[in-house]
Amino acid sequence: MSFFSNFQSSQCPGTITGNALNGLCEKVCIQAQKIFDACIKQIQIENYTLVLTDLTPANPTYPLTFVSARSTTSMGTITSLTVDRLADKPGCARVQATVSIPVEVAYTDANGVEGVAQSTISVSEDVLLSVPAPSIMPYRVTAEASAVCAEGTFNADSQTFTVNACITIILKVSIDVQILLPSYGYCAIPPAQDFSKEVCEGFFELPLYPQAKSCNKCK
Repeated sequence: MSFFSNFQSSQCPGTITGNALNGLCEKVCIQAQKIFDACIKQIQIENYTLVLTDLTPANPTYPLTFVSARSTTSMGTITSLTVDRLADKPGCARVQATVSIPVEVAYTDANGVEGVAQSTISVSEDVLLSVPAPSIMPYRVTAEASAVCAEGTFNADSQTFTVNACITIILKVSIDVQILLPSYGYCAIPPAQDFSKEVCEGFFELPLYPQAKSCNKCK
């Protein structure tokens, strides 16, 4: 079983039925990441050059044939960050940054040996976001990112790949805070249900012996 496998308990996460105030037992202080603002951008980049590093196995036989490339983590690295508050829009700011996305590139070399290499896709962002008022605890701007490249060509002179990339970037303004929440108490953790493939499903439901069928000749 799990939280969402028909386990019925008032101390389980899930849809509230009836009075939401029923069962509340305390106010708890939790450490959490509060998101003040966020935005998503999805773009296609054409003819982007991937510089290869950390080739595995080392010393492949050139030329290389591109297979695929995709991001290796959901977190992007932000550099060159500037936040300019806008006088005509209180609480808003122009946020400029470079988001770097680590990607792993799969290829085959001239001998047909499969290999992988590391690279990075960097994207410039220039967006409008809401930022909190100045406080002792500073806010931070972070990025979640994903990249995938389905096509690429090898550049023999520079030993790089030129690719078309599909990019998704989520920029967030957040602070780690202590926040007060109403609580229903601790979760009731249900026992795990082992997964098993029912290879005999339908077979064990058959009758042990054939069932007799009535016919005119048997009457």
